[in-house]
Amino acid sequence: MKLLLTSSGITNASIEAALVDLLGKPIAESTALFVPTAIYPFPGGAFGAYMAITGARGGPLAGLGWKSLGVLELTALPSIDESAWVPTLNETDALLVWGGDPLYLAYWLRESGLAKLLPSLRDLVYVGVSAGSMAATTVFAETYPEMPRGTVEMLKSEEVAFATPAGELRRHVVSGHGAGFVDFALIPHFEAEGHEDATLANAEIWAAQIPAPTYAIDDASAIKVVDGDVQVVSEGRWHLFNE
Repeated sequence: MKLLLTSSGITNASIEAALVDLLGKPIAESTALFVPTAIYPFPGGAFGAYMAITGARGGPLAGLGWKSLGVLELTALPSIDESAWVPTLNETDALLVWGGDPLYLAYWLRESGLAKLLPSLRDLVYVGVSAGSMAATTVFAETYPEMPRGTVEMLKSEEVAFATPAGELRRHVVSGHGAGFVDFALIPHFEAEGHEDATLANAEIWAAQIPAPTYAIDDASAIKVVDGDVQVVSEGRWHLFNE
């Protein structure tokens, strides 16, 4: 299986080169399907999905100049016949999985059948962004201001105090099962402004809740995986915890 797990999309030349290498051809000759599912649990999620698809929000992804681009909504798949969407997926070069809530996304990756199907599609490139990258792993943890509700499956939850320049930041660190495409975990937006829980010291506390090797990557970094072989692609900062 081929994956490119990013924090914020295709944000620099190195990550773009890694994507082209995985595709085996230029982006302009490749087809893609965009998965917005993870954004819907957030307030304004419908608008967030539109902004992500049009490229108005986050790093470059849908607007990279694909030969063709479609939308695959995971919550719809269990209610429609597989003959309506599986052939399209079989003919697609890249699956672009947007960010949002990784617990919600992981649930729908399994419920839709994609978690079982994707490993058999050896030519497809799974491109994750933030939660889209986190949910691809075997086990992950996310931080929430309040306990998540709705259709999620949690392994455990612990309230953790993170230190920030503005004082103590208390968050629920909730772990869950991902799709299991890789055997490591991932913390996105490492050292990014507005992500105080992902500073080096706080990412270490976060990673301590995850029973797996955990990569913290910034928005200029990505993890390239081909049949289990892992390579960090970075023009920024990253750190590996729980080696």
